[in-house]
Amino acid sequence: MDPTLKTRTISALKEAIPDLSPRLKTVAKYIVDHPSDFGLDPIRETARKCGVSTYTLVRMAGRMGFDSYDELREPFRHALVSATALEEQPDWIDSMRQRGELGQVQAEAALNTMAIVQRSLERQTSGEMERVVDLLLGARNVYLTAVRASYALAYYFHYVGRMALPTLQLVPRHINSAIDDLNTAGEGDVMIAISFKPYSRETIEACRFAHARGVKLIMISDSEVISSEFPLEAALVASTVSTHHFGCYTGAMGIIENLLALLVSRSGADARKRINSYEELRKDNNAYWIAQKKL
Repeated sequence: MDPTLKTRTISALKEAIPDLSPRLKTVAKYIVDHPSDFGLDPIRETARKCGVSTYTLVRMAGRMGFDSYDELREPFRHALVSATALEEQPDWIDSMRQRGELGQVQAEAALNTMAIVQRSLERQTSGEMERVVDLLLGARNVYLTAVRASYALAYYFHYVGRMALPTLQLVPRHINSAIDDLNTAGEGDVMIAISFKPYSRETIEACRFAHARGVKLIMISDSEVISSEFPLEAALVASTVSTHHFGCYTGAMGIIENLLALLVSRSGADARKRINSYEELRKDNNAYWIAQKKL
């Protein structure tokens, strides 16, 4: 089988989304966002996850030029089988499961955390990550925006990232809106937006505003397909599947850690000098607690 068929199918789905009916649009977005699940699950399970009928999935295959649903799914299944390696489950997971009801909950959450970190990181190709780093280092200004739970990720990214990327600015500042802080943004600037389903209105509006000003957009999210109102220069997609009600952000944090490592490495001696400067500043101002020795 042609190994590029999966990639070409995903590209065709992205291009077709604006012209699809609402139900077919839901199916296309699901396939783009969850290619591994689509290749693994039977048709009824995929229909359940999409919230559509199996007939809609068959129509999706026909709409994309395939003779059957199985023909549409086959390149995804083939890619999954060829890329999957068997890994032994750690012994400590089994031990955890034996510690009663809460132990089982903890074991499932631990397995989920490890799985989504792996799935999130394996989606980021070296070429794409290098391109993102080049965009950030070459930008006049780099804006970083997020709200609510995603703000914690943005704050950490900014706290560490500014040492390698001095043009990095966390917006909104001073309890403004992000749009206030983007008033002078324009061509030559880049904005990183972090948001996960359900997407924050403030973040989407900031992306729309920035795009209108000529700012290039990079999104850290759970999907490549968020809004047709603004194209993305790059999308770093993280899995957020969790065993509880809210999304699990460890996959996104893994991507951010990789991006920080690349930025620090590419920035070289200048980044190391800034990091040392911050460390000396904190030591001089007693930023770190030191235990007193007992006499």
